[in-house]
Amino acid sequence: MTEAWLGVGGFAVLLALIAARMPVGLAMLATGAAGYAYLSSWHAFLAYMKTNSYHQFANYTLSVIPLFVLMGALAEQSGLSTKLFRAAAALVGRLRGGLAYAVIISCTGFGAICGSSVATTATFGRAALPELRRYGYEGGFSTGVIAVGGTLGILIPPSVILVVYAIATEQNIAKLFMAALIPGLIAAAFYCVVIAVVARLRPEWAPVQHRAEGEPPLRALVGAWPALLIACIVVGGIYGGVFTPTEGASVGVAAMFAAGFLTGSLGLEEIRRALLQTASTTGMIFIILLGSEVFNAFLALSQLPMLAAGWIGELQLPPYVILGVLLAFYILLGAVMDELAMLLLTLPVFFPIVAGLDFGLGAEETAIWFGVLVLVVVGMGLTAPPIGLNVFVVSAVARDVPMAATYRGVLPFLVADAARLALLAAFPALSLTLVRWLS
Repeated sequence: MTEAWLGVGGFAVLLALIAARMPVGLAMLATGAAGYAYLSSWHAFLAYMKTNSYHQFANYTLSVIPLFVLMGALAEQSGLSTKLFRAAAALVGRLRGGLAYAVIISCTGFGAICGSSVATTATFGRAALPELRRYGYEGGFSTGVIAVGGTLGILIPPSVILVVYAIATEQNIAKLFMAALIPGLIAAAFYCVVIAVVARLRPEWAPVQHRAEGEPPLRALVGAWPALLIACIVVGGIYGGVFTPTEGASVGVAAMFAAGFLTGSLGLEEIRRALLQTASTTGMIFIILLGSEVFNAFLALSQLPMLAAGWIGELQLPPYVILGVLLAFYILLGAVMDELAMLLLTLPVFFPIVAGLDFGLGAEETAIWFGVLVLVVVGMGLTAPPIGLNVFVVSAVARDVPMAATYRGVLPFLVADAARLALLAAFPALSLTLVRWLS
């Protein structure tokens, strides 16, 4: 039991280091190293690091992360993201709140070729915000729409978060992508409903675009066809079993290079920026992965995950009550912590608990369904106060909009997120039907 309390103390030290502004990956690495050495020895820890670090990063599955990040970076640098927004705006822009609908629609399309929430938010902060402000959309509502639209970057497959979840829990990446598609589309639909309600209640926030400006709808769609085609090829190929997620990501990168070269929108400078962006993002992710691996090894030595799972089992609570408590804890933690670190930090404790509960599903289906629920709460944490990483990203673009106004803008969408989470938890078939059909 002493070792288990040491594991609890490790969590407290880790959170204190993060609160002191230490990078999350380094905080996990330092805490895990100290705890591992205390429970065994520094010699044992160094021997563990000598072999584990290589085997972790030599994992073929991990190569999908930089490939999907690069695909999204190339799409941004080649201007395909802007063309997606223009196409969506040409189709629905003249409705009340139409440009806000266009943000959600274009973020949904961009999410199918990106996989990163932060990248999606930053991209459409630059592409869509000037148009929203030009037509008189209220500042906080505009930035709020972009912030929640950015979460579709991880909700719509492919998703870097789902790849990390699959690796951490040893699940099939392609099946997780299948499971996330319908919940991701439900998210986009719910966001559009919220926009419609807000536009009706506060029409001055989302004025009608009276003048027929910009490209005709057909011409705008023609400009966006490379992005739509690549998204269909990548996602359709993975779902159809034509290639694995890693192969699909490689195909997507090659197709994005080709599309940018043929349209003349991807030069040497754009490629250089895309590679630098990919290297920076991938390095951040991999440092967190290494830190989480060391911290999780420390937790395993402390036996905290096993004891926590056993204690939860002895409570004899209904499975859905336990699930509700875990998801509520995820929402609270996600509001103050980086989503990737939160996921890797909690899965060693939470996943065995969920795997031991009886929801009337098989072990694999339970793992996949829980992965989708975790993805939803991670998305909520990206916009929820007081941290809300997407809010910080869009605020860096819209410096004239107070952050409090952006948080006010995202609140109606958080209500929709909570309703969607309850719906997906109550009806696992929404996440699993596509997996059952295509597997």
